[in-house]
Amino acid sequence: MIGPYHGRLELTWTNKDQALLWDEGDSYRWVPRSDYRVAEVRLLHDAGVVGEVQAERARAHDNLLIRGDALNALTSLARLPEFAHEYLGKVKLAYLDPPFNTQQAFAHYDDALEHSVWLTMMRDRLVQIKRLLCAEGSIWVHCDDSEQAYLKVAMDEIFGRECFVGTIIWQKADTPRMDAKTFSSSHDYLICYSREPGFRPRRADFKPDLVGYPYTDADGRRYSSLTLRKWGNNSRRVDRPSLWYPIEHKGREYWPVKPDGTDGNWRWSPEYYEANKERVEWEDKGHGLQPYVVTYVSEASTRPYETIWSNEDVGHNREAKAHLKSILKGEPFSTPKPERLLRRVIEIGTEPNEVVLDCFLGSATTATAAHKLGRRWIGIERDADTLTNHALPRLEKVVEGRDPGGISKSVEWRGGGGFRVLDVAPSMFADDGGVVMLANWAVGGQLAQATAAQLGFEFTDDPPFAGRKGRARLAVIDGLVNADVCRLLVDRLEANERLVVCGTAVDPDAQDQLTTMSSGSRVRKIPASILSDYRTRARRVFRTPAPTLDGTGAVDVVAEGVKA
Repeated sequence: MIGPYHGRLELTWTNKDQALLWDEGDSYRWVPRSDYRVAEVRLLHDAGVVGEVQAERARAHDNLLIRGDALNALTSLARLPEFAHEYLGKVKLAYLDPPFNTQQAFAHYDDALEHSVWLTMMRDRLVQIKRLLCAEGSIWVHCDDSEQAYLKVAMDEIFGRECFVGTIIWQKADTPRMDAKTFSSSHDYLICYSREPGFRPRRADFKPDLVGYPYTDADGRRYSSLTLRKWGNNSRRVDRPSLWYPIEHKGREYWPVKPDGTDGNWRWSPEYYEANKERVEWEDKGHGLQPYVVTYVSEASTRPYETIWSNEDVGHNREAKAHLKSILKGEPFSTPKPERLLRRVIEIGTEPNEVVLDCFLGSATTATAAHKLGRRWIGIERDADTLTNHALPRLEKVVEGRDPGGISKSVEWRGGGGFRVLDVAPSMFADDGGVVMLANWAVGGQLAQATAAQLGFEFTDDPPFAGRKGRARLAVIDGLVNADVCRLLVDRLEANERLVVCGTAVDPDAQDQLTTMSSGSRVRKIPASILSDYRTRARRVFRTPAPTLDGTGAVDVVAEGVKA
């Protein structure tokens, strides 16, 4: 019998109970989770379109390229009603390739973050992504040895150890680094977790990758040399005399031999050979001609993926850089990943038309591969130069069919589709000597839209109302709310509706007077009441379940909205 116990298995670090605020100067600061700068729901403003997109009223259904920090953008996707309808609990796969915290200065981002800063930055985004994933979804985080062990334990805490799927080792280099001081690192990791236990990687449609193996038969059917089955590798077995026989080819008899030249057995019987000899090809691998049976790609058997992915199968860093240099001008992105690598991840975790998310978009390999594979995608990138010089022009070429590299040939990509560019809006608040006030731009209709976002109302431009949530109607007054204002608004309500009216100034008697007119309706002063909501929400963001005997138990996200 196990005696009394307390506590749970977890990773702890400096300021774990706080949040991280990123600013445009590429620096971080610790702030309480209730700080408006991390708790606010930012609007997403249209900034352009490329190719074919939906009408503006259905913009959430488009592929989305979002400019801004992931902390704000992920919050917007989960809490702005128009986007929450499309993405909250509906993202099938998230792939993250964050800065690795290797204590090196890269050209396109600051990668020298202190460990606690890095872990908090990752934790905050992983918790947000968990809310967006569907029950069958998975998340893949790319990392190296600098934080891999800590990241694994942090993800155990967020997703639960029972949701750990596996760790992939990717052979990222094709040659060793001769300037390495100790070992030449030739691999990265991809840590995979599911949203719920029981994730099963797709395998039914797995076929050998045809990149580099463009073989066809006389009828134009494609096959891969990786699927050729050799007939002559088995040792000579006296108990299988039926597999020891000659095969005639161009007037000469061939007997089975092993690579070392000694006798072997054919893999198949004479009857099988006779039935399939039209599918036989002959190759000399250094020990004389030997027959192989062609297996067409359409017939290739499925198999589970393994946890070591070679660069021969899924590409390497140098391949990815060469691809980008061939289609983009200027200095190539420092750490691009090959499209073949992302193709495998996406094909394991999604079906066509399902949603793929990358909140560290970089050079847009994830979005590019997803687009070519017929998946919907969301890419988030905070660095303006990276987005302008790498992600945006690359994706434009993909849509226009002017990117022949990567997986284009193997998936027969010729262009098409489109995407929408969105900007994370500036904060609706401003700090004036320690006093939080409304920003200068937050007036009139802009104030109404921003306030609706904070309170979880779907914005509607339907004066005098600015939002709807169930039977509640929202009105936002850039001025004083008093009894006369409340009466005018209540007169416009339908039967069984209630009112939430927000004003930048509020008469002290307004709430009592509104209650008399419409039971259950409320008056709120902005920004004070919104800032109060942030403090309330911060206290209930995480719910830690009671520890189990084995110390497991995942941090769960409370998906409650703020009460209107």
